Amino acid sequence: MSEEYQRRVNPAVRPVPLARGASRRLAAMVALLAVLLGLLILPAVLEKIQYAVTRGRLRARAEVARQQLESLPSPAGRFSLVAQSIAPTVVGIKTVQIIEGRSLGEWAPSPLYEALGEGSGVIMDEAGYIVTNFHVIYQADRVQVQLADGETIDDVDVVGKDPLTDIAVLKISARGLTAAPWGDSDSLQVGEEVIAVGNPFGFDRTVTAGIISAKDRRQLQDESDPYAAFKQYLQTDAAVNPGNSGGPLVNLKGEVVGINTAIVGPTFRGISFAIPSRVAREIYEKIRAGERIARGWLGVEPREISRSAAARLGLDEPRGALVAGVVVPSPAERAGMRPGDVIIEWDGKPIGNPTDLKIAVARTQPGARVTVRVIRQGRSRQLAVTVGERPLDR
Repeated sequence: MSEEYQRRVNPAVRPVPLARGASRRLAAMVALLAVLLGLLILPAVLEKIQYAVTRGRLRARAEVARQQLESLPSPAGRFSLVAQSIAPTVVGIKTVQIIEGRSLGEWAPSPLYEALGEGSGVIMDEAGYIVTNFHVIYQADRVQVQLADGETIDDVDVVGKDPLTDIAVLKISARGLTAAPWGDSDSLQVGEEVIAVGNPFGFDRTVTAGIISAKDRRQLQDESDPYAAFKQYLQTDAAVNPGNSGGPLVNLKGEVVGINTAIVGPTFRGISFAIPSRVAREIYEKIRAGERIARGWLGVEPREISRSAAARLGLDEPRGALVAGVVVPSPAERAGMRPGDVIIEWDGKPIGNPTDLKIAVARTQPGARVTVRVIRQGRSRQLAVTVGERPLDR
């Protein structure tokens, strides 16, 4: 029966109010449940807030990027414009090497054979200076250049070459040449779009596009190349094949940021390599100016350091270059360097491995006096080295 009905039937009946203690306990239980519920919900709420903040930041970046993209031509348009701007500067290179065959007999002269080669190049000055790869013109008895307009030039002068960086400079005489501008390879970002231009398999001025896959790649494990350890590359997935060597790698401003030079395997597999423009331009300008290109030489046999050897050598980690041998005489021998030393610093710069050491020494001018830090029997020592000039056979 309801309270209202009871009151009507029996006015003496009244509802009994809750005791004060019971009321407080109920309030406390409600508060506790609210706290527990809050502890369960709060992390999810905070997470949603964090997502919202991050999402807003990403949305803002995306909007700015879209505005910038809208102010530029479409990607297809950019590629087309870059290809048009660079095409007149790219040349085809054909080489002939005269090879003497086996003698046919006592009275018969040995037959002569022509070994044909091909590659690419890029005109870097309207005066006719062309940059290409050293390996394109290596041992060539005749070099021929074909311009973008189809003209073939047989009178080609090899101005200079540098096997260590795989750069060569040619010179032709022709009027109305178009030169390509140099770009800054150091400013490139991984993922940035680039275009490779060259003459793969004889198909002149072939244009392929890709991105910068990696920077500062070193030592491509080419056993046939004695200078492999000294080289550094840009890696790209722009298609490069035999015949592309010496051609330009170009950014979307139409600037030369690399010289295409190598691939993994006999044909394109999505991994191509180019000499950074920073290196190519430095060598090009030295050769053109008639400067002699000399590299530093230390005179040691550097080796990698394993983790197990690091502790024995007094190192907290496997770093540096272990001196396995010292050439006598050499700058290292005159400075007091010994087998077993670990070179950890060259001229104030840390040395992480033997390749770091080789490049650092090669970049040092012969005659320079350099402080070298080594670990010898667990102790750090400083040696003063007067850098020599790297012999051609080393």
